[in-house]
Amino acid sequence: MSHAGPVTQPAGEPGRSTPFGTTRDPARIVAFSDAVIAIAVTLLVLEIRPPQDTEHLLHGLAVLWPSYLAYGITFMLIGQVWANHHVMFDHIRSADRTVLFLNTLLLMDIAFLPFAASVLAKAFDDGHGQRIAVVLHGITFELAAILFNFIWWHARHDRRLLVTTIDSTGVKAIAGRFRLALAWIATGTLLGALFPPLGIAVIAAFIPYYWLPIRGETAKVKRRHDSGDTRA
Repeated sequence: MSHAGPVTQPAGEPGRSTPFGTTRDPARIVAFSDAVIAIAVTLLVLEIRPPQDTEHLLHGLAVLWPSYLAYGITFMLIGQVWANHHVMFDHIRSADRTVLFLNTLLLMDIAFLPFAASVLAKAFDDGHGQRIAVVLHGITFELAAILFNFIWWHARHDRRLLVTTIDSTGVKAIAGRFRLALAWIATGTLLGALFPPLGIAVIAAFIPYYWLPIRGETAKVKRRHDSGDTRA
């Protein structure tokens, strides 16, 4: 009487576990990222301290303009990070450990932004250290732009991690917008090291432009071609 050997399950068969650390659904990455970004923008407003002298409240509120400026610019820039993070992950069908690591660095950078905004507001309020404050603020956003480019470059490499509904034009358009962010923010940061108000103005000018839609960011729905299939 012969005994059958152990049954081996072919690769790709239902029930075979996915090797740890390969790829996974990016939905949880997006949800976690949304939570971190929401906390970051909430912390921004907590850095604005109410005036102590309520007898001259209007004047006290007016002199807080550096805090309003830092809050407004930083909030809108973080909003762009959030919007473009969704644009990017709308086209990433699976995430490997490299994407997880790079996205973690991106979130760490975003969580630092309330501090950078607070330093910026304090420097303009005191009239000292403005160059360093603008450079710190700019470098923090520049790092976010670098990480966006790394994530998208990794995901689009051989289209291994991308959905099939985005064409090459859309892939290149998103990459081009991310590269533009690198140059724009770097220019504002360098100008801020020389003349802080100009650096802030250049970075702020980035806000309305970057909210424009990216050509090809909306995935195209491919038509089904049923070859001889009469089913609805």
